[in-house]
Amino acid sequence: MSDIDGRRWHDMGGQPAGDIPMEGHDFALWEKRVDALMVLCGGKGLFTVDGLRRALEDMGEEAFEKHSYYERWIASVNQNLIEAGTYTLEELALKMQEVAERGPSYAEAQTDG
Repeated sequence: MSDIDGRRWHDMGGQPAGDIPMEGHDFALWEKRVDALMVLCGGKGLFTVDGLRRALEDMGEEAFEKHSYYERWIASVNQNLIEAGTYTLEELALKMQEVAERGPSYAEAQTDG
């Protein structure tokens, strides 16, 4: 759970991690949407920063290393919204199926406008 220095696996502050790219990051549309969803849902009181952090820390080291920043955040948002009773896993699965049935070009069509 923690090293001798008291750090847990996700606590990377102050650790050697190589060079930090200084050029700007061009955020993908879905990343912007995750950020907006976090702001909107947090503003509505559906979760707290502490709840988001807890879900991130509960993911475990493998998921933390495997997924990108925004992939981890959307998983955390989703977990918190389920815990808040906003929707169920079954409702989410049905909605995901509905979106998948729209076809692979749906997301592309949404960025053209």
